[in-house]
Amino acid sequence: MIEDIQLLLSKVGRLFAIGDVHGHADQLSRLLAKIQPTQQDTIVMLEDVVNRGPDTKRVIDRLLELRNQCNLVCVLGNHEEAMLDARSDRYARSRWEEMGGFETLMSYGSEGRIKDVPEQHWMFLESFVPYHETDDFAFVHANYDWSLPMSQQSSLMLRWTGIDELPPQPHYSGKTIVCGHTPGEPRDLGYVICVDTGCGFGGPLTAIELPSRRLISS
Repeated sequence: MIEDIQLLLSKVGRLFAIGDVHGHADQLSRLLAKIQPTQQDTIVMLEDVVNRGPDTKRVIDRLLELRNQCNLVCVLGNHEEAMLDARSDRYARSRWEEMGGFETLMSYGSEGRIKDVPEQHWMFLESFVPYHETDDFAFVHANYDWSLPMSQQSSLMLRWTGIDELPPQPHYSGKTIVCGHTPGEPRDLGYVICVDTGCGFGGPLTAIELPSRRLISS
């Protein structure tokens, strides 16, 4: 029986979600070394891969490589949204830099110019999805409205409202929601799991394997 389960998993692959990286490439590399992703696996990045930390460029480069090693899904976070907005609006750029965008720019060169971010990286950020769903789980960056399907969620809920600000209820679909955005110890309320363990504030980077809910830390 155990051998049959292992054979099935080897065919369908494993499912992981990774919390907020915030420009810490070394932590991401250590975590991926523990996961050892294969072509059959799916890794969902819950985002905020940019800002605050010193190595946003290296983080994005590593994620571009990771696309060739597994099925990579990147959910749009508020920091990526702010970075994308910063391209064409100087006020948005000022807000983004205050959120840690200055550190992001410095990772692309000592002059801190937004034009030094390569087009490949902008295209990658533009490919991020607002949410991701499987049969049993829904993955978002920040939060959700329990009464609405994922396709009708607002950007304010999905990317900017923490679960501490507006504690969520079980989603009407019955799916377990997996999120990041709100740093702290891993929280598993049964119907919602938060795996932002404060990598952007000196904490570890954490992944969760599903459906077992096994936690893996950098």
